[in-house]
Amino acid sequence: MIRLRKSEDRGHMNHGWLDANHSFSFAGYHDPNNMGFRSLRVMNEDRIAPGQGFGTHPHNDMEIVTYVLEGALQHKDNMGNGEVLTPGEFQRMSAGTGITHSEFNPSATEPVHLYQIWLTPSEKGITPSYEQKRFDDADMDNRLRLVASPDAEDGSLAIHQDARIYLSKLTENQTVQYTLNTNRHAWLQVLRGSVSLNGQTLSTSDGAAISDETKLEITAEQSAEIMLFDLN
Repeated sequence: MIRLRKSEDRGHMNHGWLDANHSFSFAGYHDPNNMGFRSLRVMNEDRIAPGQGFGTHPHNDMEIVTYVLEGALQHKDNMGNGEVLTPGEFQRMSAGTGITHSEFNPSATEPVHLYQIWLTPSEKGITPSYEQKRFDDADMDNRLRLVASPDAEDGSLAIHQDARIYLSKLTENQTVQYTLNTNRHAWLQVLRGSVSLNGQTLSTSDGAAISDETKLEITAEQSAEIMLFDLN
């Protein structure tokens, strides 16, 4: 079963400095039919205006993955990390017993376009930790590159949940295939472009919740960038 979550059906909040789209209920947007999918709790597509950002705020017991598409995002936290994420970079924070951090667009002229993703952890109260990593584009070209996993397999980011995140950049008419094991589920998020998922078309910013499927075939109808989640 594939249930589409179309871009235009998401929750939309425009705060001036922040233009945010929420696939699942978040902050002031509440949709009882879209509270998350499996361990995937937040799928936010954000655009932050130049010189603006989120002030210092807390998190706990959440796995937070951030991916920058355009622009730059400056991060500071109480663990001593003070990094700038640029396009193609992933950040993973395990909030665990508690962290505070801020996120800011350091550019005076250019907005930053990013996805922020939250997954509920497999256990509460872990020690907070942070990772930031860029993956080789060649590893993503027309194939699925593992970027996050519970065991940091193949150099991926380590997340504290039985979930795997893949990224792929597809040229037009190219296909990637993925096998879902028994009792596993998937979420596909189209970051850019347009793809066919088992015959169903998804365009930029569309998502899909996938259950009771064993074979996934994803074909680029036009050049595309996708993120695929394998979830328990």
